Amino acid sequence: MTGSRVLALGHYQPSRVLTNDELATMVETDDAWIRSRVGIRTRHIAAPDETVDAMAAAAAAKALAAGGLAARDIDLVLVATCTATDRSPNTAARVAARLGMAAPAAMDINVVCSGFTHALATADHAIQAGSAKNALVIGAEKFTDVVDWTDRSTCVLVGDGAAAAVVTAAPEPHISPVLWGSVPEMGGAVRIEGDPARFSQEGQTVYRWATTQLPAIARKVCDRAGVRPEDLAGVVLHQANLRIIEPVAERIGAVNAVVARDVVDSGNTSAASVPLALAKLVERRDIPAGAPVLLFAFGGNLSYAGQVIRCP
Repeated sequence: MTGSRVLALGHYQPSRVLTNDELATMVETDDAWIRSRVGIRTRHIAAPDETVDAMAAAAAAKALAAGGLAARDIDLVLVATCTATDRSPNTAARVAARLGMAAPAAMDINVVCSGFTHALATADHAIQAGSAKNALVIGAEKFTDVVDWTDRSTCVLVGDGAAAAVVTAAPEPHISPVLWGSVPEMGGAVRIEGDPARFSQEGQTVYRWATTQLPAIARKVCDRAGVRPEDLAGVVLHQANLRIIEPVAERIGAVNAVVARDVVDSGNTSAASVPLALAKLVERRDIPAGAPVLLFAFGGNLSYAGQVIRCP
């Protein structure tokens, strides 16, 4: 085996849906204000007993079922999250215990919103090196735990959920080399700090960086994959803001691609946003199996990572 591929996906979102109109009864805002600035219509809110690991395990179980694998077949579990409340056991270990896995390596990866694409690259590297055969890569967040519900600039943005990918060894690469990096001098533009931890950001700073710098970086991802932007069948960017997603996809040159817009219904779910949006596109068969899809995420640190995969 000389590569890896995404075999299957699964996702989970809490049943509680919070609309813009309901938010307007909690903080000074309204539906028109929210839609005009970020494009969000609704978001899912986890119940107190819906922990990050519980949501992650639910998504993982669906991915395993879709891929025809059992939990015992997994030898690596990577969970991308920045909202887990406990340090040990980590979220990955708790997912492994919930699903009854045998003896997997279990690691959490905290790169905030770009955590899933970092974790996917890590799984790809481990499989190519022969350190793993079948991996579960999960993005899971309970972002509503760290938001200030009196701050209308941030509370309108976030939602909860999880999505998982089963990644397995393949005779040839179906996941391109990752392009990842960060902008250390802008690391404070997105923060989850304090006791209790609270999410804050310099929204205009992130917006300007994303809309001006991200298209060129994303085109470099395509170069590494040997894929022209116009040949992409799908583009799944971090679901932060529709006003970022739509112009960036256009500037990349992905003129024939289906562009994920799950932010409208799910809000910003941080590390869960890319796999959540991808899982829904695959579930609806909006993208043909085997077609090239660009995954690209950015956010806290200010870190970014992207790769082109073949759609499962």
